[in-house]
Amino acid sequence: MTKFSSPESSAFRNHGREIPRGLESSRSEPHVSLPRVSGPSKKRNRWLELIALYKLLQAALLVSIGVGALKLLHKDVADVLTNIAKGLRMNPEGRLVGFLLERASLIDDHRLHQISFFLFGYAALGLIEGIGLILEKVWAEYFTAFITASFLPIEIFELMHRITWFRVGLLVVNLAVLAYLVGHLIRRRTAMARQARLT
Repeated sequence: MTKFSSPESSAFRNHGREIPRGLESSRSEPHVSLPRVSGPSKKRNRWLELIALYKLLQAALLVSIGVGALKLLHKDVADVLTNIAKGLRMNPEGRLVGFLLERASLIDDHRLHQISFFLFGYAALGLIEGIGLILEKVWAEYFTAFITASFLPIEIFELMHRITWFRVGLLVVNLAVLAYLVGHLIRRRTAMARQARLT
């Protein structure tokens, strides 16, 4: 005679081990993991990255010039420039070289320290601007726009004193950087104000 036991009091066997009914059902059901749905990735601003690269390259150039200025300490700058001119097969008595040698004779160790300090400080500003723009920080956009605008009068004054292609190119690039940053900040504030009205 077969003996039946009630489902509530019986235990199911699995591989020779007694497992309660509730635990058996939980083990037998397959575990399905749902895929994680992530939000849309933020699109990076390529123009800000380009400006950041320009600022970082500018900082690297200023640091190299500042290091070069420190290496001229306790040396005759005019003699160093004369040797460089001869190495480049330039006429030391030429007009350009003569002008540079005349200016170099006025540079002493104290002036070299001042030049290197200014270059390192300006390079530090460029480094802060570049890193902040790469990270897309709002404060970096305002900071870069302010620094760029503050040096424009000096660049314009130097251009009025003597026109060179380098100075013209530098002024054009900095004007373009300033124009983009100002427009970008205005568009950001407009979008934020529109969103605030909608909420």
